[in-house]
Parts: sequence; C-alpha cells; structure tokens
Amino acid sequence: MNLDASTGLSTDAAEQESPQAGAVPPASPDRAAEAGGTAKGSAAASSRTRAMARVALCIAIIAVSAWVTIPLGAVPVTLQIFAVAFAIVVLPPKECLAAIAGYELLGAVGLPVFSGMRGGIGVLLGPTGGYLWGYLVGAALALVVLAALRRALGVPMRDGRPVLKTSQVRQRNLAASIVASLAYVAVAYVCGWAWFMAVMHVGPLESFLATVAPFVIIDLVKVVAAALCAQAVLRAVR
Repeated sequence: MNLDASTGLSTDAAEQESPQAGAVPPASPDRAAEAGGTAKGSAAASSRTRAMARVALCIAIIAVSAWVTIPLGAVPVTLQIFAVAFAIVVLPPKECLAAIAGYELLGAVGLPVFSGMRGGIGVLLGPTGGYLWGYLVGAALALVVLAALRRALGVPMRDGRPVLKTSQVRQRNLAASIVASLAYVAVAYVCGWAWFMAVMHVGPLESFLATVAPFVIIDLVKVVAAALCAQAVLRAVR
C-alpha cells in the first residue's frame, strides 16, 4: 500500500473515493418517471386527436349522405342508412355514438345537414324526425349486438375494432356486421313508423306503407354495401 505524503491517505483509497473520469451519473428516478409520464401523455393526446378526426369524418359522411335525396312519397330516399351502418361497423362504440349524436346536434342548431339540406329542431320534430331519433337508438342497440356477435364468433378485437388477419375472421366479422346493421335498421323503422303515425295522425298501416314498405329492399342493399365498405376500411387502416 502506498501513502500520499500530502494527504496521508493511501493512493488506493484516493482512487476509490474519486469518481471515474468521463462517468455519466445515473438519471434520477424522478426524471425517469417524468419522461415516462410525458411520453404517455403525448400518446394519449395523439390517440384523442385521431379519435376526434374519425368522429368528425363520420359526421361529414352522414351529412353528405343526407344531401343525396330522392323524393319518394312522404319520406325521401337518402344514403343515411348506409352512412350510419358504416359508422357502426368501422368506429369503436363511443366514437360511433358521438358521431351520430354530433350530427343530430349540428342539425338541431340549424346547420343544413339533414335531408334536402335542411336544419333546425323543426326537422327533428317533423314527420320524418323519428328516423333521426331512431338512428341514435338503433345504433346503440346495434353496437351491443355487434359486440356480442364478434365475441361469440371469436373475432379478435384491439382498441374497439376487429383485427381481420384471416379470411375466416373476415367472413365472421362481415356476417356480424350485417346482422347488427339490420338490427339498427329495424329500430330506425320502428321509430320512424311510430313518429310519423303520431305526428301525421294516421293509422298504423298507412304509416307503414309510407315509412317502411318502400325502403326495405333498398335499405338491405345499403346495409350490405356499408358492411363491405367498412370491412375494407378496417383492413386498410391496420
């Protein structure tokens, strides 16, 4: 052991006490936690931004679909059934309901997003307003049915959306999507039929002939088309 004359300490002890040249002190636990929290916060903010963008896009799709109108008696033919069915299949449940509710709220305050480029609370309370209420109620039921069918058929899910990696899973998801969308359409029909009957003071059969019978075949085509389009979008964004 060597002694340092100036300090009286051994040179070995001095080497042990002095830090190694170029050594980087370890990061403090507080800083590491802060960095982790910042990363999680950024990821959460990015996820919320994407969700808001999806909701806004579906609101726009539903609004544009309402402008495609073909007069057919008391109730016009529009593409809203297609657009709402598409939202049911392609969006997570909360985003889907937010899109439909947001669309109806925009229309209620006067924006021309309803059929015929109309807006205002009067449309929601008018003869065809039952369909608009039925979209939201029917979508809520359809989302429950869709979740149950996907679970029963073994469709894997991630972030509220299906993972469509195999043809068998895609076929099962397509079948579940069509059945759930038909449940939504059935509820929309019931709401539209009952509301028209109450507002127009007509009988059940007359209301059925005006609000349901002319649209059954057309809406079946819309539902299948919406399910196919939604499945293609889900596969593309994964």
